[in-house]
Amino acid sequence: MVNVFYTLGVIGLILIIIGILIKSRNRKARDIIYILGGLALTSYSFYIKDIIFIILQIIFTLVAIYDLIKQIRK
Repeated sequence: MVNVFYTLGVIGLILIIIGILIKSRNRKARDIIYILGGLALTSYSFYIKDIIFIILQIIFTLVAIYDLIKQIRK
């Protein structure tokens, strides 16, 4: 049986890789993908109880949210 948090971690990793591959002219879509990937990896990092990874993912996700808000306000 596959662990749901492990699956979320894999999905989050794939989403962030996809976000990296999206061209920079589509920043809103990239930020949304980063946010979804970051949230998935944040849940995984809470599951594995790795404080460094938790902090990294929270900051990564907040930065993506901030950038998305800036793009929407333009």
